[in-house]
Amino acid sequence: MNIPSVQESIIYDEPGTISTRVVEHSVPEPGSGEVLIRLTHSGVCHSDFGVMMSSWSTLPAPTPKGQVGGHEGVGHIVKLGPGADVDGVKIGDRVGVKWVSSTCGICQPCQAGSDGLCFNQKISGYFTPGTFQQYVVSPANYVSPIPDNLDSAEAAPMLCAGTTMYAAIKRSNARPGQWIVIAGAGGGLGHLGVQLASRGMGLRVIGIDHPSKAELVLSSGAEHFVDVTQFPKDVEDTALSSHVAALAGGLGAHAAIVCTSSNEAYAHALRFLRFNGTLVCVGLPEHGTDPIASSSPAAIIAKQCNIIGSAVGNRQDANEVLEFAARGIIKAHVRIEGMHSLTKVFQEMDEGKLQGRVVLDLR
Repeated sequence: MNIPSVQESIIYDEPGTISTRVVEHSVPEPGSGEVLIRLTHSGVCHSDFGVMMSSWSTLPAPTPKGQVGGHEGVGHIVKLGPGADVDGVKIGDRVGVKWVSSTCGICQPCQAGSDGLCFNQKISGYFTPGTFQQYVVSPANYVSPIPDNLDSAEAAPMLCAGTTMYAAIKRSNARPGQWIVIAGAGGGLGHLGVQLASRGMGLRVIGIDHPSKAELVLSSGAEHFVDVTQFPKDVEDTALSSHVAALAGGLGAHAAIVCTSSNEAYAHALRFLRFNGTLVCVGLPEHGTDPIASSSPAAIIAKQCNIIGSAVGNRQDANEVLEFAARGIIKAHVRIEGMHSLTKVFQEMDEGKLQGRVVLDLR
């Protein structure tokens, strides 16, 4: 394959604002143990929005101007760096690049299978060139193989959204036949979470979101849809939690996962639980780190609730989710856009208008 010297990339040209620009960059050379991937598709995640806006106080530094974002990339390996062939990859393999683009493999989190907590990790699209470009280098030992019968555009969202939700559902410890609430059920993460929970893991799902996403949530496998706009925003009001508890047999859900970046969603979510229930925190609120408003010690003790965090899944989680998709058990609701449309996509995301996942065609 003829590899050009120049490629098109999408940069955050004014971090802190909703603004992107397509520019030309040199095609990188793969280093030792790395592969060069010709990307064809990249998913657009709310995490990309947070990085672009420098709105996550938990990140160590503001996003640099000119950062190439993106972390759900799918493409073919076109060149091997020195020593890359020992990791079982070859030219022509179709592979994916994830949110965590590389790990050290030797720290305690890595050895415990907690890739997302690696002490020496690199994040794709944050101080490391991401997948909003046509060519990217990645460690040969950390790319995810894409099943042959899975479309590249549908595979892209599985690399972050699907993997993240799969890991979160497993961490909820909910068992088949039990109730799980997903807040933000019509979004990129949420609609895949509904499918994984209901079709892949035998759970009964209550989805919560804006009414414009009701059809997507119900068609994804939720038994009930709750229109969040029909209830007061006041976090002290219990009407929403009472309604959810009634849907879940009167006692509340066995687990709840918050996919949104809303502090209000977290405040309500703890009240969705029955005794011994588990709240899984996935969505990272922007512009501050407010505590969960309803999480008083008395409330937690009274129900013996668990509150846990879930960052991203590990390599095995990603492989399993890709297999779910390849077998047709889950399917991303995908809208294809071109590279020049990214700013518009982020504007829709900011306004809460997106359903499912947008995937960029990088060809």
